[in-house]
Amino acid sequence: MQSTFVLVHSPAVGPSTWAPVAAALKRAGHAAVVPDLTGVTRGGPPYWPAVVEAVRAATPEGRVALVAHSNAGLFLPAIREGLGERVEACVFADAHLPPREGLVRVAEEEFQPFLRGLADEQGLLPRWTEWWSEEDVAPMFPDAETRAVVVAEQPRLPLDYYTQLVPVPAGWDRGRCGYLWYGPPYETFAEEARRRGWPVLRTPGHHLHQLVDPAAVTAALRKLTGK
Repeated sequence: MQSTFVLVHSPAVGPSTWAPVAAALKRAGHAAVVPDLTGVTRGGPPYWPAVVEAVRAATPEGRVALVAHSNAGLFLPAIREGLGERVEACVFADAHLPPREGLVRVAEEEFQPFLRGLADEQGLLPRWTEWWSEEDVAPMFPDAETRAVVVAEQPRLPLDYYTQLVPVPAGWDRGRCGYLWYGPPYETFAEEARRRGWPVLRTPGHHLHQLVDPAAVTAALRKLTGK
């Protein structure tokens, strides 16, 4: 049975960030799904179980290749445990790289003051694209229409989403793993992936490069997963 690519977006954005790659994979004859994680904080903390359940519920039976973007990478070990032995490969695409086991905080301690400064009185953060300057945001999108779709579906996450500790089960990185990076600051995670003995590829671009050049990103994902 053919395996399915499960493309996991950061909960700070939405499933449209993976839509062009999902379409490209399907044109190439692969099955692909993009679980919707935009509602994972609605039930209150802890949030990571809702991420795992949303992915599990959207994933069809059979073998799967997991691909995580941005901070979704930190949930990938727990997602893999939730899906069991049918996971054939794990790929991180411009993503945070979790440790080999233990607990990991969604945002590093040095980033917490920045986040606290953004939160309103209810502890809600602005939409992710509002965190940054226009000169940082605009190059991430191929056109105004794509940007409008991505911006519209972004949730406003609570501050404690970024302070939560996510479990990292030992042995999650057994089997095939790979890393794809676009640009700074993810070269540090790419270098760590190399130290772990994983294959590493780069498709140069900004953090949402899968929207700008889905063909190149798709080709890299197929190579890293051996599909």
